Amino acid sequence: MELSDLQTFATVARTGGITRAAEELNTVQSNVTQRVKALEAEIGTALFERHSRGMTLTGAGKRLLPYAQRMAALSREAALAARDDGEPKGPLVIGSMETTAAVRLPPLLADFHRRFPAVRLSLRTAPTADLVAAVLDGALDGAFVAGPIAHADLIVTSAFREELVLVSARRWASLAELRAGTPESGPTALVFRTGCTYRQRLEQVFVEFGWPSAARFELGTLDGMIGCVAADMGVTLLPRAVVERSAMNGSITIHALSPAHARVETVFIHRSAGHQTSALSGFADCLKKDHDVIAA
Repeated sequence: MELSDLQTFATVARTGGITRAAEELNTVQSNVTQRVKALEAEIGTALFERHSRGMTLTGAGKRLLPYAQRMAALSREAALAARDDGEPKGPLVIGSMETTAAVRLPPLLADFHRRFPAVRLSLRTAPTADLVAAVLDGALDGAFVAGPIAHADLIVTSAFREELVLVSARRWASLAELRAGTPESGPTALVFRTGCTYRQRLEQVFVEFGWPSAARFELGTLDGMIGCVAADMGVTLLPRAVVERSAMNGSITIHALSPAHARVETVFIHRSAGHQTSALSGFADCLKKDHDVIAA
């Protein structure tokens, strides 16, 4: 199999169509189509189902995808290892939960950029489950996720300690008032998409409060989440540091929770196998240097 065919296949699978894949790969659609068909011919089975909304993986495509992703990651890693002379430089793709990116990372990223200006740093946000998968697949060099994380293929470093709080509209002055003033099923839970650790914690809190059947409403941004809470659409669970720094802090109420629900540690993960680039080594050193300040 040609590596370029596998890389094209993986891009089509991720983007869901020929047009978007061609744009990302900076090539023409006919080239993408040709490579996908060539791979299907070599394997002897269809890898995609074509329909009006785009392309979705067949069973064979789903089985092939993780191998294609690992081969693409290994190819990138090999090229970086060959060019890496120890001085931090080149690309570095870091993932993070949106809450961590909004409050905790700016000082760290600014310090890293000052120390290593030759590194081309990219930051992507996603829920913890997606970030862990992306690090394991090699799509991310490392990521800040909610702990604890235990995986034989990952190195885990403590980064930040957070206190999670329940956040409601301003009119609910206490948890007792919130529980008394909402339907028996409880308020609407405002959450990030499945895979978010904070969502899982909020669902645990709702079960403890007797609201296991409460409605869920998914939002994609931190500002949107806090704005909907302020508008009394529902409640959410977020780190206290995020809520207190929000411009809408005056329109919401922060409710403290028991330590069992409130305590959470953000950790930095990266793969234990393979070559660790100079850029990633520099980032890890920067995180270690600043750890006592940012974890306090």
